[in-house]
Amino acid sequence: MDKLQFKPKSRWREFIGEKFIALSALSALVAIFLIFAFIFKESIPIFTDPDIKEEASVDKMVFKQEFYEGREAKWSWQPNSEVPKYSLLPLFIGTIKAALIAMLFAVPLGVGAAVYSAEFASRRMREFIKPIIELLAGIPSVVLGFLALIVLATFLQKTFGFVFRLNTINAGIALGLAVIPIVFTVAEDAMTSVPKSLRDAALALGANPWQVSMTVVLPAALPGIAAGIVLGFGRAIGETMIVLMASGNAAIISASFTDSIRTISATIAAELAEVVFGSAHYSVLFFLGTLLFVFTFFINLGGDYILGRLKIKFQGRMK
Repeated sequence: MDKLQFKPKSRWREFIGEKFIALSALSALVAIFLIFAFIFKESIPIFTDPDIKEEASVDKMVFKQEFYEGREAKWSWQPNSEVPKYSLLPLFIGTIKAALIAMLFAVPLGVGAAVYSAEFASRRMREFIKPIIELLAGIPSVVLGFLALIVLATFLQKTFGFVFRLNTINAGIALGLAVIPIVFTVAEDAMTSVPKSLRDAALALGANPWQVSMTVVLPAALPGIAAGIVLGFGRAIGETMIVLMASGNAAIISASFTDSIRTISATIAAELAEVVFGSAHYSVLFFLGTLLFVFTFFINLGGDYILGRLKIKFQGRMK
C-alpha cells in the first residue's frame, strides 16, 4: 500500500483552529453564566426589598405558615389569593414525584432496549430499532403532553380506577417517553464501545451470550449507562410542557402517586406570562428558576463525580 501523504501543517491555520475551538467553548460557558446571572438578578428583591420580603420571604417559602389567625399552619401555593402563599415544598415534592415515576418507567425500558440492540439483535434489526427509539427524542414535548392528556389519562383511569384522571403516574409515564431516547442512546453507545476481545474471552471460557452481557458487558459499560440515567433525570426534572398538561397542576403535598401534582417548571410556565412585573410573585417565579438551575447543576455535578468513581473502580477491575 502507498503511504499516506499529509500536507505540511500550517502553523497559522492550526493556531486559528485552536483559538476558534477555545472561543466556542468559552462562549458556551459565558452564555450559561449570563442566563443564570439574569435569572438570579430578577429574584434578588426577595432578599433586599422590604415590601416583597414581607409578602414572600425565604422563611415563608420554606417553613409552614399560619396564614389565617387560629388556623393550622401549613404549606400552600396560592399566589393570587387574598393572602398570597408561596410555599415551595408542594412544588418540590411534585417535581421529585414526577421525575421518579419517569425514571422508574424509562430506565428499565431504555437499558433493556440498549442491551437487546447491542448484544442480541441482528444487524438489520438493530438498524431498525435504534432510529425508531431515537426518533422519540424528536417528538415535541407538547405532543407527548397532548397524548397523555387525551389518551393515556383516560386509559389509566379506566384500567386502574384512579380518582383523579390527571395525576403523577400519568405525567410520569409521559415524561418517561421523553427520557427513554436519552437513556437508550447513551447506554447503547456505551455497550457497543466495550472491546470485542472481552466478549470473545468470556465466550472462550464457556459463558453463554446472556452471561456475557450480564457479567462482562454491563459492568464494563456501567459508567456510560449511569451517565445516560443522570442525563435522563436532569431532563425529567426540567421538563415543562408534559407535566403542565398531564399532571393536574394541583400544588398539594401527598405521598400518593395517584394524586395530582404541580412541578416547579410547570409553575413558571403557567404563571410567568400573566404575573405583574416587579411584584413579589414575579420575584418568586425567578427564584424558582434559580433553584431549578442550581438543582440541575448539582445533579449533573453529582452524576459526574459518581461516574468518575465508577470509571476508576471498573477500569481497575478490568486491568
